[in-house]
Amino acid sequence: MITSYTMSLSFIPFQEMSEDANGDGGQPKRPVPRLNERILSSLSRRSVAAHPWHDLDIGPGAPQIINVVVEISKGSKVKYELDKKTGLIKVDRVLYSSVVYPHNYGFIPRTLCEDNDPMDVLVIMQEPVVPGAFLRARAIGLMPMIDQGEKDDKIVAVCADDPEYRHYTDVKQLPPHRLTEIKRFFEDYKKNENKEVAVDEFLPAETAHEAIRYSMDLYAQYIMQTLRR
Repeated sequence: MITSYTMSLSFIPFQEMSEDANGDGGQPKRPVPRLNERILSSLSRRSVAAHPWHDLDIGPGAPQIINVVVEISKGSKVKYELDKKTGLIKVDRVLYSSVVYPHNYGFIPRTLCEDNDPMDVLVIMQEPVVPGAFLRARAIGLMPMIDQGEKDDKIVAVCADDPEYRHYTDVKQLPPHRLTEIKRFFEDYKKNENKEVAVDEFLPAETAHEAIRYSMDLYAQYIMQTLRR
């Protein structure tokens, strides 16, 4: 059971490379995170292709209403994911099990979690959304999950612009079968890869909002540490 999202930032490993300040070898080299160029290009408005993790705002209504970048469409058996270096959506693999994603799945921009990835979101809505598109979603709950021994919690949300689902404000309002379906998908989708996933009971909207705030704070800390280098 998740009780708090307050912890040390010491777990965030910065991938580093050497950079010469003047390019002549005369100055000492200093470590620079690999994402630094993307972050600085957004802030300085240099002409660099947009990166959905860093250049898309989380939205003025966060943490209740957030922007979500869709990686995987509802009904897909292909697992797409963000390539953090380029900002493109890449094919990670085709699922080994005979299951498909029950809802659109993606991430919240400008958030950071313990696994150094943006926060994951499952968005319940009527229609599949193409990978790479973004939408407004209302966070209504949190699904605590352990993937191969590591915490990998998911936000459960509804599309804020879908008339069938936008009125939901808490995960407990969803039909019980819908929650069972989601839980069972994540418990089973890696079984044929001999990987273990454990899903705990769904937590309310307030816990989801707390988790999003925490991931926003981690991202802000990461940006500040990056810009100081």
